Amino acid sequence: MGGFLMALLFGLIIVIPFWKIFDRVGLPSWLAVLMIVPVLNLVLMYYLAFTEWPAVPGNK
Repeated sequence: MGGFLMALLFGLIIVIPFWKIFDRVGLPSWLAVLMIVPVLNLVLMYYLAFTEWPAVPGNK
């Protein structure tokens, strides 16, 4: 039971900040849930770094 709670806490520590980041840059917030998937989180970080942010005008 303790391992499950630790995993849940770790997941929340990862998801909550990315939820706010994706929301602020105008991307779908649910992408933050995918940040707990090991290899997919690297892909999402590159996507976040190199895509145009809809919430930021004139971003190219």
